[in-house]
Amino acid sequence: MTASSEKITDSDQEKILSVSGLNHMARSLLEGHFSRVSVEGEISNIATPASGHWYLTLKDKNSQLRCAMFSNRNRGTLFKPQNGNQIIVHGKLSIYEGRGDYQLIIESMEEAGDGALRRAFEQLKVKLQSEGLFGKEAKKDIKPHYNHIAVISSATGAAFQDILSVFKRRFPATRITLIPAAVQGSRAPDEIAKAIILANKHRQKLGIQALIVGRGGGSLEDLQAFNDEGVARAIFSSDLPIVSAVGHEIDFTISDFVADLRVPTPSAAAEQMSPNQQDYFESLDTYITDLELLLRHKITDLKRQANWLSNQLKSPNRKLQEHAQQLDRLENQLRLAIDNKIIIRRSKFDVVAKSLSALSPANQVAQKLEILKNINLLLKNSMRNSLQKTNVMLGSLARNLSSVSPLNTLERGYSITYDSQLKPIRSTKSISIGDTIRSHVFKGIIESTVSKLQHDESED
Repeated sequence: MTASSEKITDSDQEKILSVSGLNHMARSLLEGHFSRVSVEGEISNIATPASGHWYLTLKDKNSQLRCAMFSNRNRGTLFKPQNGNQIIVHGKLSIYEGRGDYQLIIESMEEAGDGALRRAFEQLKVKLQSEGLFGKEAKKDIKPHYNHIAVISSATGAAFQDILSVFKRRFPATRITLIPAAVQGSRAPDEIAKAIILANKHRQKLGIQALIVGRGGGSLEDLQAFNDEGVARAIFSSDLPIVSAVGHEIDFTISDFVADLRVPTPSAAAEQMSPNQQDYFESLDTYITDLELLLRHKITDLKRQANWLSNQLKSPNRKLQEHAQQLDRLENQLRLAIDNKIIIRRSKFDVVAKSLSALSPANQVAQKLEILKNINLLLKNSMRNSLQKTNVMLGSLARNLSSVSPLNTLERGYSITYDSQLKPIRSTKSISIGDTIRSHVFKGIIESTVSKLQHDESED
């Protein structure tokens, strides 16, 4: 009985099904509509009987699903499943008719972490490959010798030390610059991409000729920084040739496909990009041997030529005597010239000494002091005269002030009278009978009360 032939309608309500028939019908329906499903969940209640089949429950926070994976399928699983593992399974839904149990028949199984990462890896790989980022025509040649290489890796990792060790052994003259970047964790992709851009920006200023990008080995999750799209595009956009040296032998990263050259380890990158100095030493030894042979031949020829010239010479004694006389004559001329020079120099020295004596700082200071003394004397005389004139002027002013001083007037018997507001009284009209007034005399003050007023008729 199939799903299409056993469709239940209102007219079939009186039909009675057996348990086996119903289970078979349900199994057909499930297998017909869920022939291939992928499910992620956590393993629990796993059982591995002697038959080699695996029975387990796949669960999440809200539900559970019974699963079975037969021995002919589970032999290809690359890990041993255990309770608590997060996995992704692929298979089909079915019903175990004998018990009526709803279950998933597993055909393949993978750990959820790696499985998700590998799916993302494959999707990105297909995408970038379709855009041409892996094409050979975009690859730059990697030379066997560079003067300056920049390494983008962790400053504390072993990869950079391995690279330095290989260059030190093979060709220590190569200049190595580390551009530190995290190679694992959430910030690693951004730091690696920025380091590649930075190296290209300053390549002419620093003389960088090539880049090594990589790290030591690790799990698939550890290497995810090199499966990042941003890192891949930074490598592809680089003007500098790049060697991807992620430390794993079998698996590839996206960086390996985009880079101009992929090597299995950081040490292999250093081997690939450095000549062996021993080859240079061997070539140098060959050049030294050839040079020594040429020098021996040259010395032999020169000796032969010297012997021939020696045989051609005749009695050199006379020539030596002439040279000796010439030297004596030149010596006498030289002595005379030196004596004349000394006399001339002494004469000039005497003239300069006299000039310097006339311009001696001591003489200059004495003259300036004498001038200063005269100026000081003139200044004192001028000040004395000025003081005398000032004193005479002050005496005259004092006498003038004394003649008009109010105190002198008061001393002669006059007084100054003020009203209650201490205003000078200039007219009898400004006060009234009974007001208190104050009179200032030469020595003292008189207070009085007005009892009588006599107005000046000229004021009316």
